[in-house]
Amino acid sequence: MGRVLERKRATVLRREHCWRGGDERRNTNQGGELTYHWMRNRKRDDLACRWGESPSGPADRAGGPRIVNVRPHQSADLFLWKHATSASKLPNMRIETLAVHAGHAPDPTTGAVTPPIHLSTTFEREVDGQYRAGLVYSRYANPNRTALEECLTRLEGGAGAACFASGSAATAAVLQSLEPGAHVIVPDDAYFGTVKLMRDIFGPWKLEVSVVDMTEPRCVEEALKPSTKLIWVETPSNPLLRVVDIARLATIAHSRSALCVVDNTWASPVLQQPLALGADVAMHATTKYLGGHSDVLGGALVWRSDNALGQRLRAIQTSIGAVPSPFECWLTMRGVRTLPWRMRAHSANAMQLAQYLTKHDHIEAVHYPGLPDHPAHEIASRQMMGFGGMLSLQVQGGRDAAMALTGRLRIVTRATSLGGTESLIEHRASVEGAGTRAPENLLRLSVGLEHVDDLIEDFDQALR
Repeated sequence: MGRVLERKRATVLRREHCWRGGDERRNTNQGGELTYHWMRNRKRDDLACRWGESPSGPADRAGGPRIVNVRPHQSADLFLWKHATSASKLPNMRIETLAVHAGHAPDPTTGAVTPPIHLSTTFEREVDGQYRAGLVYSRYANPNRTALEECLTRLEGGAGAACFASGSAATAAVLQSLEPGAHVIVPDDAYFGTVKLMRDIFGPWKLEVSVVDMTEPRCVEEALKPSTKLIWVETPSNPLLRVVDIARLATIAHSRSALCVVDNTWASPVLQQPLALGADVAMHATTKYLGGHSDVLGGALVWRSDNALGQRLRAIQTSIGAVPSPFECWLTMRGVRTLPWRMRAHSANAMQLAQYLTKHDHIEAVHYPGLPDHPAHEIASRQMMGFGGMLSLQVQGGRDAAMALTGRLRIVTRATSLGGTESLIEHRASVEGAGTRAPENLLRLSVGLEHVDDLIEDFDQALR
């Protein structure tokens, strides 16, 4: 009994990853770092994860990360213990296995394989004032959000992650981390909401924005200023599916001590690994492919190194509180478990549909990086493990012909958003409104998981 009471007084406010070794060193500049390095296997669409090397020596592959000062007799602690130590089972696992197991563990109280949804906003304190597993208030942390953040960290090969209530909230957190008067470089074909956020919301706060063609790295270099703090990259882009060289742009950013942040929403961690290519942060609208079922809203940031940037983004997340609910985190985790297989099916369907559309007399142009005549096909082949489920098509006859085509489709639904199981089509110029760069005859298509022959037949009858 005495030991139990003594353990109940133990401090458990920190969950930190440590290297197993002669002494217990926390994750600091003097101690070891837990890193993940992603590599391609011989098969191009196959990713593997292995342990990185600590500055002070190799990781203990048998033990892996662990928690400092844990009280394993309490269920809440066991929840976090299980989630942290489960990483020791994941070295050398491929991304399909990581998607299923990262952040997941059977519930220690009931043994439930599917994790429970922790709806509580507050958590009981011990008599001595400590909190079980460090959980205080759900704006700061929640077991479902912690699990999702650990999962996304593993998938992107990062050092940490923060989840938000939407992709726009995640984007805003990056901008809020910058100093007043910072200069940002953004692509001229980025998601219109990103540019609108920068100009309309952060412009009055003295954020300076330069919009350039990032397919030409020279244009990015010419736009650099002493005050440049961020190069925002979106590849493939929305809606023209332009592809840019992430490694090249990251090098340009770092030459001026600026950040390189990549919107990886359209590719997902399955098809593209921005952090391995040198980016500092990967951003996701988890609403799209990560959730994958058009039923949950969310966003996320995954950072490459455990440094001041990650701490700043975490502080913004918890202080401002634009966080997803436990149920939204649970739904996103459910979606992630099938992500690798869905991305392969989305990509396969999109490729076949793009090949069909390029040969049709009523289609003026098809934008898809998997096509050999795409201007950046070589870059996409080099930095992506697949070409994704998004494509855009330009219809002969202008805006009216494009809008009429959407009305004749029977399977494909007229709706915004993307990444769900169903195929969606929309006229981007009318969605974006004044100032849009989308051609008036352009339709953006999120290719779903229907049988591709049915999709081709649907377009065939609609284009007659």
